[in-house]
Amino acid sequence: MDLKIKDIVDLLQVTEKTVYRWIKEGKIPCYRINHQYRFNKAEINEWILSHKIEFSSSLINLGITDRYNLTSLIEKGGVVYDLTGENVKEILRSAVEKILNPPDLTAEEILSALLNREELMPTSIGKGIAIPHPRNPIVTNPNNASVTICYLHKPMDFKALDNQQVHSLFILLTASPKMHLDVLSKISYLCQDKEFLKLLANKTDKEKILNFIGVKESEWLKKEINK
Repeated sequence: MDLKIKDIVDLLQVTEKTVYRWIKEGKIPCYRINHQYRFNKAEINEWILSHKIEFSSSLINLGITDRYNLTSLIEKGGVVYDLTGENVKEILRSAVEKILNPPDLTAEEILSALLNREELMPTSIGKGIAIPHPRNPIVTNPNNASVTICYLHKPMDFKALDNQQVHSLFILLTASPKMHLDVLSKISYLCQDKEFLKLLANKTDKEKILNFIGVKESEWLKKEINK
């Protein structure tokens, strides 16, 4: 297990008392190991997304030793425009047909993994954004991992808690739990930035999106170096 009580306190900017209350009420996934509570990074990140809890900047830096460049992953996955479909399944099928599939996976395998995750829990994080991804990483070679931004032709209901229809997707195809957590965290953090949300809502082109993210990643790196 990766995280301790203190890590959760720092990550969510809440008191220890609040975390212990969540544990007692069964509201947060945790494990009791040698009389101490421990938390799994991937499970906590999914929990954060599903509960729409605001991210603190420490999420980007919380003990993730392997760094994955989001800009490079989007360079590989690209930006897809005008996805069409009458429901979530059709939208995701349309997306899978247009994204770059890893050589060891078929389009049907990717679609099945995305739909299974969506059925388990909608991947909308609110504000018109959804992050479809397999529940577990399915890419075997890290060099084949990618993130694709997809703009929908018209907004679609993804069962968001804020009731906003989704206009933009980030489709994650990662190769390990660490990569999954790091990339998901970065995207979720970016989606709290009003300027970034405006870029997505305006269906901004790939170059401008990558420039914006590249600047943010440089800022995160500088903060980490200067710690």
